[in-house]
Amino acid sequence: MIFYDCNTAPSPRRARMFIAEKGIEIETRNIDLSKGEQLGPDYLAVNPRATVPALVTQGGQVLGENIAIAAYLEALFPEPPLMGEGAEEKGSVMMWNAMSEFQGGWAVAEALRNAHPAMKDRALPGPESYRQIPELAERGHARLNVFFDLLEQRLQESPYLASGRFTLADITAFVFCDFARVVRRAIPEENGATRDWFARISERDSARR
Repeated sequence: MIFYDCNTAPSPRRARMFIAEKGIEIETRNIDLSKGEQLGPDYLAVNPRATVPALVTQGGQVLGENIAIAAYLEALFPEPPLMGEGAEEKGSVMMWNAMSEFQGGWAVAEALRNAHPAMKDRALPGPESYRQIPELAERGHARLNVFFDLLEQRLQESPYLASGRFTLADITAFVFCDFARVVRRAIPEENGATRDWFARISERDSARR
């Protein structure tokens, strides 16, 4: 297997944490997004969608989505079970992972990609060019407020998002909470349950990768 990473971007960090939690050793190649290496011919030959992360499987297939990478590695390395055990927990992991990605990840992306000068004509990832829409940056910040409230409500009820233990859903939400700093946002001081959850995950070895 070969894992294509970028040590400054949130999406590959999600896969990197998953790999670390599984204790898997995978050949890793770094793609420097700041230099536009994802748009170079070498990487486009691997992943024509020009997105990172990507995983080349043992069978030679290229998986270019986090959920696909996680599902593949979970099937090969079922312990620890990061995508849940049993129908109820598996469903909960998928639900909270999707909500964290849509409500949190895309909110940060909207706020960053539609306002930062370095993202001019790069409002969406991939090989195509899309212009920035300032109103979407404003909407991203508003959506982050909703995301932080969503996490706080859930984490007042449960020590982790999907169930009583750490899962893929926590990786996704944690990474996007942390990455929100790029748009000068952080978990609100009054959100005590979320801040406690974030501190606990920050202590995990995978969070330092």
